[in-house]
Amino acid sequence: MERYDLVYQLYDEYDTKALQEYQEFVDVFPAVDSRVALEHWQEATEELEERKDEIRSSFAAGETFAEVAARATRDQAFTALDLEAKYGRAVNVLVLDVDETLRSAGGTDNEIPRETLHVLTEFHEAGVPIVICTGQTLENVKGFAIQGLGSEIVHSGDLSIVYEAGTGVFTPGHGAETKQLLYEDLDESIRTVFDDVRSRVLPNAPEELRRGCHLQGNEFNVTMKPNYETGSGDAREIIDEALVYLIDLLADAVGTMLAGAESEPDGSDSTAADVGAEGDGETKLADESIVDWTRAFYATQDPEIRAVLEGEGAYPDLDDAVPERLAAVLERIDVAYYEADAAEIGSLELNKVVGVERALDVLGVDDPFALVMGDSKSDLRVMEWVAANETGIAAAPEHASQDTLEHVLETDELVFDRGKSVDVLRTVYALNRLARLG
Repeated sequence: MERYDLVYQLYDEYDTKALQEYQEFVDVFPAVDSRVALEHWQEATEELEERKDEIRSSFAAGETFAEVAARATRDQAFTALDLEAKYGRAVNVLVLDVDETLRSAGGTDNEIPRETLHVLTEFHEAGVPIVICTGQTLENVKGFAIQGLGSEIVHSGDLSIVYEAGTGVFTPGHGAETKQLLYEDLDESIRTVFDDVRSRVLPNAPEELRRGCHLQGNEFNVTMKPNYETGSGDAREIIDEALVYLIDLLADAVGTMLAGAESEPDGSDSTAADVGAEGDGETKLADESIVDWTRAFYATQDPEIRAVLEGEGAYPDLDDAVPERLAAVLERIDVAYYEADAAEIGSLELNKVVGVERALDVLGVDDPFALVMGDSKSDLRVMEWVAANETGIAAAPEHASQDTLEHVLETDELVFDRGKSVDVLRTVYALNRLARLG
């Protein structure tokens, strides 16, 4: 009988909804010191096994179908079948964003739901490595990972943290490769720009902006966060202001670095070569124009940034193209805008793709087929990377950025409701089970 027919039979003839309710209760039952509660849990466990035994005895692949029915809804099971038919392989690594993906301020009280954490532990027990891939600082991620997944999983050697959107990778249990500071490999010219911005970003900020923002404690990236509730009107207003300020500060830092490169008497400074300094015909980077050119550059790169600049009355009216030696530097620096959440600068040479590649190398995943879950443009780069290399599938929440959502809809349509990342994880759990059948 065709596998699709068997799955139809499974969900038509058995009360799979009740089976899933028993399974979820058994999985996430809290540790309580109550004899009555423990007896109730034991009764539910026995009932769960009896229902699974009915399925086990009715199908040649009964164990597989019993586990699929207990974990996945009908729609999730058929999506898993479609993925298995399309790709012919199981997912062997999870690449997961955190904020607004595994957890959501609007849907999970900003905590990773217990059912999500439990499914992640099941993937771990099945030998599937986990790569946490986030823009957060390492200490923040380590804290909630240990609290949610437990120290045993975090330090198992099968979990890696790509933090600050790819500036560093932390993989406990791998000796000298445990912590890798990828930003140390950048050219000195770019590191000089970031050091300059970081040293001045709050001291030089207008008083209102200084009161309304704080710096995220990054090792390398410069991220301004609101002192208001994320997503609120006040947060949106202050982050829009912060974005303009951060772009202008970056322009000044790049201008200072370029001026220093041009002043080298023998022209031997590597910075000048790195930034593409040209001859006398190049437009001079005057202080009064470099800010406008930098604003124009990033407005062209990102429609959201342009909209903010226009709304703040900061969009430049320029006829001249951005000078090449300035563009050569800006093309290596990312300015990111997250509405009502953050304004950030980072290195385009250090992104989540670079971090994930390094994490997979340390974890020993030589032939990856990843589930990539995320909501932002930085996650989209990883999704596009796995799609281009045919090394994975992508999933996103329904409130993801427009480009990210479009990519997911154009590939496998793995879109989930806010705070319900567990739905995709259960689909992939079913995929991996079904892929074992060959």
